[in-house]
Amino acid sequence: MSATARWQDVIAENLSVSAVPGGRKQELSFSDVQAGLAANTNDPAKPGYYIPTAKEVTNFTAGELKSTGNPMDFALEGPGFFTVQLAGGQQGYTRDGEFQINSKGQLVTKEGYPVLSNGGPLQFNPNSGAAITISATGQVSQGEQTIGKLQTVEFKDPSQLIKRGAGFFSTDSTKNPATPSTTTQIRQGFIESANSSPTTEMASMITAMRMFEANQKVLQMQGDRMSKVITELGDTSQS
Repeated sequence: MSATARWQDVIAENLSVSAVPGGRKQELSFSDVQAGLAANTNDPAKPGYYIPTAKEVTNFTAGELKSTGNPMDFALEGPGFFTVQLAGGQQGYTRDGEFQINSKGQLVTKEGYPVLSNGGPLQFNPNSGAAITISATGQVSQGEQTIGKLQTVEFKDPSQLIKRGAGFFSTDSTKNPATPSTTTQIRQGFIESANSSPTTEMASMITAMRMFEANQKVLQMQGDRMSKVITELGDTSQS
């Protein structure tokens, strides 16, 4: 039942992620054991009882790219991530390219995190009316002036990324270092949809709730049987 309850929590999280551009849904992976038994590590000849466990993993399948016509919207084609500076100063990674210019003239996420170039935060002239453009390879310009190059990165094993809120991740640089993107391109005027569908998640929620209710009924039946056995064993009037 705890696994089913956890499944419901994951589905609820996926429903919220479905509204985040580039959001990545979570999935539960259950350990595979037969009939609740596993090898006994002390004596392989004797099976030991084992409770299957559920592990939460991130699905990094790409979402659909949608044209918005907004020059401050950006999507990634390929496995890469935008690099941002999180509130604590550490680097974070996201697929959410819904950016804006703040009062300081910096390119930031809607949460206010600076979007990083290879030389730090991207700085624009807030008084200039020149258009901001970003090429497929990440070269950033304001009018004729080159501002820098977006720092997009890739990971050998994205499954090791650590969740840092909706749409953001961090990494252990020693075990899973970020490397400059080689196969990822940027699309200006596009947004990547989350890979989580509200319709699919709602259907999964209904299934999970039904499983939870079925498990409750089974436990109730077992409890009733046990109570009956205890009552009958303790009834000395029939002896």
